Amino acid sequence: MLKKILIIEDDKAIAEIERDFLEINGFEAYIVEDGIEGLKQATSGEYNLILLDLMLPGMDGYEICKKIRGVVDVPIIMVTAKIEDVDKIRGLGLGADDYVSKPFSPTELVARVKANLAQYERLTSGQAAKNEKIQVGNIKVNPKTHRVYIEGKEIEFKNKEYELLLFLVTNPDIVFSKEMLYERIWGIDAYGDIKTVAVHINRLREKIEKDPSNPIHIETVWGAGYRFKV
Repeated sequence: MLKKILIIEDDKAIAEIERDFLEINGFEAYIVEDGIEGLKQATSGEYNLILLDLMLPGMDGYEICKKIRGVVDVPIIMVTAKIEDVDKIRGLGLGADDYVSKPFSPTELVARVKANLAQYERLTSGQAAKNEKIQVGNIKVNPKTHRVYIEGKEIEFKNKEYELLLFLVTNPDIVFSKEMLYERIWGIDAYGDIKTVAVHINRLREKIEKDPSNPIHIETVWGAGYRFKV
């Protein structure tokens, strides 16, 4: 069965380019040009991935992303002309899995779609880790249920936040560069913006560290990358 991609984009020319390249690569692609209708379609549960523009009539992409995350769990890739770091951080913080800035290469976009779908399927299939619960200090991760507990309290993690945490706790005391983490978690080489890794590392620290500015678990190894200390 073909994977179904929802394109929420009010620029018809861009939306049609996205649709055409996705269909050439074996996907079903559907276009919605309005934010409110886009949200309705996105939360229907019919789509495997959502390409979401930020500047939309009716409702902006940030609000749509936030509302989608409260209903369905599918990869969301934000596609927008706004390229400032603050916009990326805001979008990723609301639950977007990846970010593509306009103008973009259609082949890059398709590669991002394939990579995010593959990573999502790998995670949800239960192949990301063993089913045994993992506990490091006050952090407990249950790969079978995708739940994380800090000092006994369940904390919500977005898709990529959870996958990054799971990878780090199952590979303790190993230094990983931003490039290595991007390739491992986002599943794509060269195309990605590795600033995404730093954003997600900061968000993990905010959720698992008592003092995020002085982390004891996720350590920065200057000039090399990050290491999860046990």
